[in-house]
Amino acid sequence: MSSRILLFAAVLALFTACAPSQSQAPQAYYVATDGNDQWSGKLAAPNASRSDGPFATVARARDAIRELKREGGGLKAPVAVYLRQGTYFLPEPLVLTPQDSGTEECPITYAAYQNEKAVISGGVAISGWQTAELNGHRAWAAKLPAVSSGQWYFKQLFVNGERRPRSRLPREGLYRFAALLQRPRDIMWNQGQRAMAYAGNDLRPWRNLSDVEIIAVHFWIEEHLPIASVEPASNIVTFTRPSLFRLTAEQNPTPASYFIENVMEAVETPGQWYLDRASGTLYYLPAPGETPEATPVVAPRLTTVILFEGSASQPVAHINLRGLSVMHNQWDLPPDTASYKQAAVNVPAAILWQGAQQCSIRNCAITHVGTYAVELGDGCSGNNIVGNEMSDLGAGGVKLDSGSDSTVVSDNDIADGGHIFASAVGVWVGNSGHNEVSHNLIHRFYYTGISVGWTWNYTATATRDNRIEYNHIHHLGRGLLDDLGGIYTLGVQPGTVLRNNFIHDVWSASGKGRGIYLDQGSSNILIENNVVLRTDDAAIIQNYGRDDQIQNNIFGFGKQCQIRRAQTKGPEGRPSFTFERNIFYFTDGELLSGKWGDGNYAFDYNVYFNAAGRPITFAGQSFAQWQGAGMDLHSVIADPRLADPAKNDVTLEPGSPALSLGFKQIDLSQVGPRPGSAVAPR
Repeated sequence: MSSRILLFAAVLALFTACAPSQSQAPQAYYVATDGNDQWSGKLAAPNASRSDGPFATVARARDAIRELKREGGGLKAPVAVYLRQGTYFLPEPLVLTPQDSGTEECPITYAAYQNEKAVISGGVAISGWQTAELNGHRAWAAKLPAVSSGQWYFKQLFVNGERRPRSRLPREGLYRFAALLQRPRDIMWNQGQRAMAYAGNDLRPWRNLSDVEIIAVHFWIEEHLPIASVEPASNIVTFTRPSLFRLTAEQNPTPASYFIENVMEAVETPGQWYLDRASGTLYYLPAPGETPEATPVVAPRLTTVILFEGSASQPVAHINLRGLSVMHNQWDLPPDTASYKQAAVNVPAAILWQGAQQCSIRNCAITHVGTYAVELGDGCSGNNIVGNEMSDLGAGGVKLDSGSDSTVVSDNDIADGGHIFASAVGVWVGNSGHNEVSHNLIHRFYYTGISVGWTWNYTATATRDNRIEYNHIHHLGRGLLDDLGGIYTLGVQPGTVLRNNFIHDVWSASGKGRGIYLDQGSSNILIENNVVLRTDDAAIIQNYGRDDQIQNNIFGFGKQCQIRRAQTKGPEGRPSFTFERNIFYFTDGELLSGKWGDGNYAFDYNVYFNAAGRPITFAGQSFAQWQGAGMDLHSVIADPRLADPAKNDVTLEPGSPALSLGFKQIDLSQVGPRPGSAVAPR
């Protein structure tokens, strides 16, 4: 039986939960692409005479529930709105306010009907194609008056259910700027530029130059730099807005790398497209077998597709989204700079909740979007985001903003992100507490998998008692950005637990990809039963903190080192961390790297093994010297007898010395989405 059929049965079961003494029957409304907003909405399909049937729009169904409440003096039974198969192109965001709330006994559910695919789209279907030629290639062309009049402009196109690219230069790899126009040492790292020198003929005064974008990738962000002018005589390019950071490769004078998008003269590969803003003409080079009559083409128009608009004191409550597909939203830049802050935290989301309480998104697909998939803002509490697919993302998966709390994000497949905003993360938890992020599959991002905390140093924080557990996080960084991690934390986080997560294959642009990244001030965190394999820097790093307990983890195959202690910074008198009953298995790099001179830490009952047979030293000391300083008095240097760590099997075989030191087996079969969730494990 399909998960959507099971879902339909579950929604119907809600009817029995609402005030059995009430006499009014449960209420269902239907929406269909062949419906009519003048009908009752109480039939799943039009009747034979076509005098009654489903509504045509979701907004009309919402309004019908408002009418039901007014006429009945409130809800007497649960209400479900069922969307039949098809795509619903919204002229404006679907807005739900406190007046649209359900109750605990009588929730309101918006769901796909049975196992049908119902798409809520923030885009516009493109039609009216004509045959044309572009750069000597056969093309389709469609006139869009809203573009030529300045009312609409888009930077994404979805064809046959796939994101299609604009032109890109170079076709593979990256260019690099030739130089800053000032000495790098005279510019702070977080001071942007409006102009740069470029090399050779990398840039040219192309047609429609103001629509050409340079995308610089450096530090831990991307910069979108629309071009104001190109001067071939001096090889100077000027941007319409400043970059956010100095255009160098992080904290060194090497100029930043970049690529170029949306050059009309470079459109030459099937599947590419170009929007001529001046004439309002969309050009598309069809892929083999595509025809205008049989090829759906959608361009995004709305930024927010679904908006819950409440507050902490007047919330939107007890509304559930089930089995729906949400697609095709637009993205844009900040008004005055070329990038957003770390983790692209100010990029909005296709589904935005403000002041939502006891609401949920289950078994939905949020795909083909230009931003984050889901964002929970101020005043949100007690919500669930469970069993969803989030893929083909312009930014990241889920944002839990400061001012939200007590959210469950579990059993989701969050994949293939950062198409526009490479610095976005799978799940971002701001200054927010009491959240559970568990059993998610997070993969194929250019930056971090899960980021928790948004206060630096040892300042006061609401980030506390978060549980980050049983997540499978892999193939991050992908060689594009730097200073990233599988799980990244920031600031003091009392009661937070990172437990039973499996992190592997984290590769940055220049060797700064970490497994578990405890950044500035990360403190009071319990880190246990995690497995980290194959990172291009450390398996775990702390950039100062206090009272972190790190126990019963397996750290393997850190390329440069296994543990990096980047900085030390008070308050004094508290240990940075305690490492107990961990396994370190590696072939390259050092065991310890960074700053170890203060001795303000503790190690014991650990197993260390260099599988390449090289000797292991401890911050420049022999094992005997290290033990003489009071560290690892019960630890051993020995083969921990992992079954096949190169193939992710970290089962301890009988006779492992780790078992005699009290290490407990870690069961990786439980990580990722659980059987029975809408997302099947991969």
